[in-house]
Amino acid sequence: MRLVDSSKLLELQNKPSNIRNICIVAHVDHGKTTLADSLISSNGIISQRMSGKLRYMDSRPDEQERGITMKSSSIALYHALENEEYLVNLIDSPGHIDFSSEVSTAVRLCDGAIVVVDVVEGVCPQTRLALKQAYSENIQAVLVLNKIDRLILEMQLTPLDAYVHLTQVMEQVNAVMGELFATKVFENETKTIEKQQLAQDPKEDNNFYDWTSALEDADDSNLYFSPEHGNVVFASAIDGWGLTVHTFAKLFSDKLGVKEEILNRVLWGDFYLNSKTKRFMRGAQEKAKKPLFVQVILDNLWNVYETIVLRNEKEKVPVICEKLGIKLTTRDLRHTDSRIQLQSMMMQWLPLSQTVLNMVCKKLPSPKEIQPEKVEKLMCSKIKDFESLHPETLKLKEDFLACDSSNDRPLIIFISKMFSVDKSALPENKPKALTTEEMARRRQRARQLREVQKQTNDNSEPTSVHKETQENVNNGTEKNAEDEQEKQDKEQLAFIAFARVFSGKVRKGDKVYVLGPKHDPSKILNIKDFVVNPDKKLKDLQSDEHITCTEIKSLYILMGRELEDIDEAVAGSIIGIGGLEDHVLKTATLSSTIACPAFSEIQHTAVPILRVAIEPTYPSQMSQLVKGLKLLNQSDSCVQVLLQETGEHVLVTAGEVHLERCLEDLKNRYAKIPLTVSEPIVPFRETIVEPPKLDMTNEEIASQNIDVISNKEEDPVITIYTNNKQSRIKIRAKPLPSEITALLDESTDLLKAISQYIKTLHGLTKNDKLENKLEKLTINGRFQLSDRMLKLIQTFKDELQSVCEKLSPEWKDIVNQIWSVGPRNCGPNLLLNQTTDYYTKYLHHEKEIMEDPRFEYEGSFVNGFQLATLAGPLCEEPMMGVAFCVEEWTLDKCEGDEVGHTFGPLSGQIMSAVKEGCRKAFQVQPQRLMAAMYSCDIVVDQKVLGKLYASLGRRGGRVVASDLQSGSASFRVRALLPVAESFKFALELRTHTSGLAAPQLMFSHWEVIDIDPFWRPRTEEELLHWGEKWDGVNRAKAYMDSVRARKGLATDKQLVQHAEKQRTLSKNK
Repeated sequence: MRLVDSSKLLELQNKPSNIRNICIVAHVDHGKTTLADSLISSNGIISQRMSGKLRYMDSRPDEQERGITMKSSSIALYHALENEEYLVNLIDSPGHIDFSSEVSTAVRLCDGAIVVVDVVEGVCPQTRLALKQAYSENIQAVLVLNKIDRLILEMQLTPLDAYVHLTQVMEQVNAVMGELFATKVFENETKTIEKQQLAQDPKEDNNFYDWTSALEDADDSNLYFSPEHGNVVFASAIDGWGLTVHTFAKLFSDKLGVKEEILNRVLWGDFYLNSKTKRFMRGAQEKAKKPLFVQVILDNLWNVYETIVLRNEKEKVPVICEKLGIKLTTRDLRHTDSRIQLQSMMMQWLPLSQTVLNMVCKKLPSPKEIQPEKVEKLMCSKIKDFESLHPETLKLKEDFLACDSSNDRPLIIFISKMFSVDKSALPENKPKALTTEEMARRRQRARQLREVQKQTNDNSEPTSVHKETQENVNNGTEKNAEDEQEKQDKEQLAFIAFARVFSGKVRKGDKVYVLGPKHDPSKILNIKDFVVNPDKKLKDLQSDEHITCTEIKSLYILMGRELEDIDEAVAGSIIGIGGLEDHVLKTATLSSTIACPAFSEIQHTAVPILRVAIEPTYPSQMSQLVKGLKLLNQSDSCVQVLLQETGEHVLVTAGEVHLERCLEDLKNRYAKIPLTVSEPIVPFRETIVEPPKLDMTNEEIASQNIDVISNKEEDPVITIYTNNKQSRIKIRAKPLPSEITALLDESTDLLKAISQYIKTLHGLTKNDKLENKLEKLTINGRFQLSDRMLKLIQTFKDELQSVCEKLSPEWKDIVNQIWSVGPRNCGPNLLLNQTTDYYTKYLHHEKEIMEDPRFEYEGSFVNGFQLATLAGPLCEEPMMGVAFCVEEWTLDKCEGDEVGHTFGPLSGQIMSAVKEGCRKAFQVQPQRLMAAMYSCDIVVDQKVLGKLYASLGRRGGRVVASDLQSGSASFRVRALLPVAESFKFALELRTHTSGLAAPQLMFSHWEVIDIDPFWRPRTEEELLHWGEKWDGVNRAKAYMDSVRARKGLATDKQLVQHAEKQRTLSKNK
C-alpha cells in the first residue's frame, strides 16, 4: 500500500531546495531496475519481497520478456531525512547500447546521477558512455558498487581479496572520471589563455611564459568517488542491502569507543587497528595486517552469508538476529530457502533504499544549485559564443540560476522526448472511486426503481409490455453503439511530453510559446511587431518558422506505470504535459517569452545505422502505415523515418534490438496492420586508393609481366566540355590521406555553418539591391560571423595545416585550395581549386564581389561536385576520402546566348559536366568499397572462447583485444565486425555458447575492403595461382552487386551463360 499520497508530493514540489532530480545509469544487466525497485518499495508502491522480481519500471511486455529496460521512465518518491522531507524524481534508464539515446534524454532533465557498477564485470563500455554523458551535461554522480554477493557466492573470494578487488574497480571508475576531467580542463585552458591575453595591459612586459599546466590549478576535490566522502554505496540490490562507510561508523563508534568522525576517515584505506595500543595506524598492507574495512565490515558480511547460505545453519539464524536487534517472522524462520531468509534479515539490518536515498539527498544537488556553466551549455551550442546571444536572451541566465516559481519570472520548460500512452490509462479517463455518500445515494435510487417496477408489473397490460420491450431494444442498440465509440476513443494513443520546469510556474490553461529546436531568438527579436499565429500547428509551419502557440491542457506527475493529474507545476520539477502532439515532434522548449533560446541539441552516442524498408502486407492500408510511422517518429528520439526517391518508406534504427522494438510498436500500437519488412539495408561508402604495389599473391607488381588487355593506362586527368562547348573543365581525383578525412569527419558542424554562411554571401552577390540586402543582414546580426566561430575556423585551418605539413609536399597548400566539401556541404570529400586564374575563398571570408564571369556559375560547379560525391559510380553510395582537383576551368560565354538554348541553361550544363567529370576521374583510379564496422564488446566464459572466435571468423570479424578479467574465469573480448555481416549475430552467439556470451554492438568507423570489386587475375603470379577464369567469391563485388540489385541498377550477372536448344531425346525418331 502506498505510504504517501499525491497531495503530499504536490506540497513538496513547492520547495525546490528539497527536490532531487536523479537518474540511474549503468551498463546492461548491472542492476539498475532492481535498485529502482528497491527504492520504490520504500514508498510502499510495491512489496519489499517483490523488489528485483517485479521490475516495476519495465512496463512494456517485451521489456519483461527480454529482461532489459528499453525506455527511460520516471517516478516521484518521498524520503524523510533528519527532520527534512524530500521529493526524489527518479528516472530509470536503459543500459543497452541500442537505447543510449534514452539515457541522453534522461540525463538532460537531471541534476544528479547514480552510477551502478557490477563489481564482478567492472567498468564496461556502457559504463564509460554513461559517465561521459553525465559529465558532458555537468551532472554530479554518486557510485553504487552492486552485486557484492557474487564475490562471496560465485567467485568465493576471501574478504581481503574482495577488498583488493573493490579498490581496483573503484580505481577503474575514477580513472574514467580523471580522463574526462583532464580533457575538459585542456579544452578550457585555451579559452582562458585567450581571455587573459585580451585582458592584459599591452604596456606590461609580457616576455615570459607560464609553464604551469591548468591541471595543477583545477579543482578536482568533488570529482572522484571515495567511500570516506560518502559518495559510494556497497550493495547487493537483489538481496536488498546496501551500506556506506558511515553506516558502520555509526554502528561501531560506541562499541570501539571512538568518535564517529574518526571512524569515517579510517574505515576505508590502508588503516588497521593496533590491538595493543588500541589506536588506528597506517600501513596495513606493509605490515600484513587486515585493513579496518575488512575487519569491521567485510568479515561480518562474509560470516552472515557463509552461515546462512553456504553452510545453511538454520539454528544460528535466531542468534544472529538477536545480536543485530532484528525480528524475523516465524514464516521467514521456517522458510526452506536460505536465500530468502538472508534477504529478509539483510533488508532490516542494512536497508538499501534508506542508504541510497540518504546519500542522494546529502550528496546530490537540488535544482536551486544549478551551475552557471551548465546553464550556458543548455542555452548555447558549442559553435556559438554565449556572449554573442541577444541581450534579452542573456538576461534569462539569471532566471535559470534562480529556479524561482514566482509570477514575475518567465516560464521555461524543456521537453526532452515524447512518449505514448493509451488514452484509457490517463487519469481523467479512469473510473473514479465512489465516496460513501454517493454509494448511499445509488442504493436509494436502486430501491426506488425496484418499487416502480413492481407497481408497473401489477397494473400493466400486454400491449404496454410490448411497447416497453420495443423501447428497451432500441435503447440497447443505441447504448451498444455508444459503448463501441467510447472503446475506440480509449484505444487511441495520447502523447505525453517528458519535461522539466527550469523557471516559473505552469498551470492548466496557460498560453505558452512552443519553440522548435532550430528557433533563433536574435532573428525574431529584430523583427518589428512580430506576431505568432495562434492557429498554426507544427505541420503548417514554413521551413524558416519555428514558433507555435498553444494552451496547456493537462499536467501530470509521472509515477512509473501511472500518471497523476495535477493543476500546476513549479520550477525544478519533472512533469508530464498532455495535448502537445500537434506542436512538438521530438524535443522542444516551452516558454512565456520568445527571447528564450532553443536548448542545445541533445548529443546521442548511438548512431542510427541499421535501415529497413517497410510496406503494408495489403497495399490498401498504406495510409495507416504512413500515420503509424509519423507516430513512431514522434515517440522515439533515436529513430529516423525516411521517404526515399523510389517511394520506399525506410526506418533507420540504432541496432537489431531497437529495430525489433520499433517494428513491434508499429504492428501493435501505431499502425495496427501486418507489415512486410525488407532485409536490412546496409550503407556502404565508395573511395579510391593509391595504385597497389603488391598483387593478390603478395608479389611485387613492378617485377612481373602484366596482362595488357586488363591494364590499359588511362590519363588520370579527365577533360570534359559542356554540351554547348562553351566551358572546358579538367578534373583529377586523388585519395585523401586518412588524417585529413578524420579531421573533416570530426568538424561536420563547423563545415555546415561555413557552407551556410557562403550561401548567404552568394545570395548577396546575385541580388540587385545589394545595399538594402546588406543593411538587412547586419541588422539581424547574421552577416558577420561571431568571434567564437572565427576562432573555430582558424583552429580548423591550423589543424589542417599541421596535418598537411606532416604529409607529402603535394598536400602542403591544401588549406588555400579548398573550394567545397561534400556531400551535403559537410562530408569527408574535398573539391580543390588548382586553377591558375580563378580564386575561391572557402575558408577565407574577406568579402569580395568578383568581376570574373565564372563567379556567377560557381554555385552550379560546386553543386555538380556535391551530386557526384552523394552517389558514386560503383553502386550510387556516397563517396568518402576523395579529393577532386580542378586543374582548369575556362568559360567562353557569348553575349547573344539566351537561356532557352537547345542544351538548356549554362548553369545546368556546368553542373552535369562537373558531376560526369568527377565520376569519370573517380573511375580512372583504383576503386574500393568501404564497409561500416561495429565495435563489438563481449564478456565470455573461458569454456566457450573458441566458439566465439569461430562465430566471428565466419562473419569476417577480427579480434582486436582479449583480456582475462581479474578474479574471474571470463574474458572481455573486443572485436570489429562488418555491419553487413552482423544480423542475427547475437542470436547465433547465444545459441553456440549456450547463453554464456552476449555482444554489445556499436558503430565504430568505416573501413576499406581491400579487394578491387572488378578484380581478376592479371599478373603472372595471379594467373599461375588462379588461372584465367577465377570463380571464387569477391566480397566487395558481392556487396556491390547486392546494393545495385536493390536499387534497380544494372549488374553483370547472367542468368544463362551457355544456352543450348533443348532436345527431347525420347522423341528423336
